[in-house]
Amino acid sequence: MTGTALPRFVDYASSLTFAGPPEKVVEALTDPAGLTAWWTPTSGSGAEGGQLRLDFGWDQPLLLGVHTARPILVVWDVLVCTFLPDWEGTSIVFDIGIGNHGACDMFFRHHGLNVGLDCYETCHQGWAHFLGSLKAYVDTGVGNPRGSAADQARRR
Repeated sequence: MTGTALPRFVDYASSLTFAGPPEKVVEALTDPAGLTAWWTPTSGSGAEGGQLRLDFGWDQPLLLGVHTARPILVVWDVLVCTFLPDWEGTSIVFDIGIGNHGACDMFFRHHGLNVGLDCYETCHQGWAHFLGSLKAYVDTGVGNPRGSAADQARRR
C-alpha cells in the first residue's frame, strides 16, 4: 500500500541583524509605546502573562497574550483577530541572540502562518514591511508604523 504524502506547510520566518543590543529589541517588542512606534497603536501590558491590544482600525483590536517576555525571547499567542481569523491560535516568536560589537540577531517565526492560508501573501508582505520597521526603530529610533508614508506607499 502506498500512501500519499500530505503537503507540509512551512511557517513564515525571517531573520534580522540589529545595530543595537538585545535589550533594545525586547523593549521594542514589549513596551506599548515601542510597538506603536514601529507597528501600530498598542495598549496593554507587554510583560510575561500580560495582554497587548493592537489597533488596526477595525472594530476589534488584535489581542495578543504575552506568553514569554525574557531577555532573549518574546512569544505572543494570538488570542483574538476578527479581521484576520487565520491568525487566531497562532504564535509569534522573536528569538534574539547576541551578535558582535554590541549588535544582536533575531530569528522571527509566525507559527501557523503558512502558504496554506488565504491571507499568507498579504501577511508575508505586511511582516516584511513591519519587521523592517522594527529594525529601523531599534537602529535609528524611527520606525515606519501603520499609516506612515512608507506603509501607505507599500499599499498602493
